[in-house]
Amino acid sequence: MEDYQRLQMALESNDSLEIDKTRKALFNAVKAQAKSISEKYIVPPKTTDFAIMFLPTEGLFMEVVNNPELYEQISRDYKVNVTGPTTMTAVLNSLQMGFKTLAVQKRSAEVWEILGAVKQEFDKFGDVLEATQQRLDQANKELDKLVGVRTRQIQRKLKDVQTPAKELSEKIFDA
Repeated sequence: MEDYQRLQMALESNDSLEIDKTRKALFNAVKAQAKSISEKYIVPPKTTDFAIMFLPTEGLFMEVVNNPELYEQISRDYKVNVTGPTTMTAVLNSLQMGFKTLAVQKRSAEVWEILGAVKQEFDKFGDVLEATQQRLDQANKELDKLVGVRTRQIQRKLKDVQTPAKELSEKIFDA
């Protein structure tokens, strides 16, 4: 801010040499601050790969933004985005939406992973269920065979047993 205030005084005095000198000092101070912010606060993956420099007055912000070379250098070399009082809210809202979107994407990836695991388990469940159904069908066939064929065989044998007894009792009573 001090360098910006000196620039403002130079602009008021209309001294072109002083304006150039103070503007250069201001730009150097802004670059130094961007470098300091970059070194202190940009530590991927612990942090984002960029930082934000807040310039507290619109005049200071406009001085930096109106110098495309400075603005691009700060962004490119130091990965620092410059904001002012009117742009800070918009930048923070954009970041918030971006982080929410990222969180949603991360959660949706987790959901897809869970669904994939459930699908695999469901396929295994289907295989086991099919094998169990086959065993039940086999057991049912065995029961049908046991009830049908074996029951008839047993009834035939018992019929032979009943017939001689009946004939014997008829012979006894007839005599």
